[in-house]
Amino acid sequence: MSQRFIILLLLLVLVPLGSTLQPAIAQSLDLAIQGNGISIGDSRETNGIRLNFRDRNLEHVNGINMTIWQPHEPARGIVRGLALGVPMTGGRHVHGIGLGVAGVSADNKLAGVMIGGLGVGAGGTVSGIGIGGLGAGAGGNLNGVMLGGLGVGAGGNVRGIMVGGLGAGAGGEVSGLILGGLGVGAGEKLQGIGFGGLGAGSGGDVEGIFIGGVGVGAGQNLTGIAIGGVGVGSGGTLTGIGIAGVAVGASTVEGIMVSGVAAGGSDVTGISVAPAYFTIDHGGAFQGVSVSAFNHIKGDQNGLTIGIVNFAERLNGIQIGLLNFAGNNRKGLRWLPLINAHFD
Repeated sequence: MSQRFIILLLLLVLVPLGSTLQPAIAQSLDLAIQGNGISIGDSRETNGIRLNFRDRNLEHVNGINMTIWQPHEPARGIVRGLALGVPMTGGRHVHGIGLGVAGVSADNKLAGVMIGGLGVGAGGTVSGIGIGGLGAGAGGNLNGVMLGGLGVGAGGNVRGIMVGGLGAGAGGEVSGLILGGLGVGAGEKLQGIGFGGLGAGSGGDVEGIFIGGVGVGAGQNLTGIAIGGVGVGSGGTLTGIGIAGVAVGASTVEGIMVSGVAAGGSDVTGISVAPAYFTIDHGGAFQGVSVSAFNHIKGDQNGLTIGIVNFAERLNGIQIGLLNFAGNNRKGLRWLPLINAHFD
């Protein structure tokens, strides 16, 4: 290979960076027949193998697109096949396999298997399998299996399996298997199975099985099994099983609450076990069985309470404890030791 030919190849690859020499020479050297073959430089369309430093004019590649750096903004090209970056690569759309020593990116969409030493991301959606040394993310939705050394996140919805060294979450809905070293969260609904080293929560509903090292919480309803090292709570209805080291509570509870210290709500139907304190808000109602040192029902009790002190404004059931109060019993029978009862 002559020295002149080698120099020409270097110019064809390097000039598209934006050098002032660019207008003076061809954009690419195409060793192809009817667009099928090898292209070296910033060619527009290639079916086969395309080598370039940094893409500016790319429109389509079907095959292999190998670059040194990410495309000029805004990225225009569509790559179908293998996008290879040393260290970075990308396009407007990448469909197939994307490998970047530093990262793989797309202005709009990544679909397929994407692996980036630092990260994988798109301004739109990412679908398939994405692995980023630091993170994997999308401005839109994430669908598939995503692994991020630090985190996995999306501005839209997340569906699939998401594992983030620190956290995993989305501004929209999250559904699937979600694991975050520190936390798992969703701006809207959180659904599936999840674990957060500190917590798991959602501004909307939480449905499924979720474990939080500190707590699990939902801005609206919590349905399923929730386990929190410190607390479990819901702004709406807790349906299922809530287990926490310190406290479990919700406006409305339908199910089982097990707490290391306290539990309660406005309206509770089911079973509650809280060693220190169980409470029902003023005007609320309890129906079921509660075991606690102090069962403090400031509304209606329908069922059984067992504790040291049992208090009910209105009792329709049985209290078993050292001291029991039923506000709707006649005088002389409101405070009783050992057992108290009233049936409508």
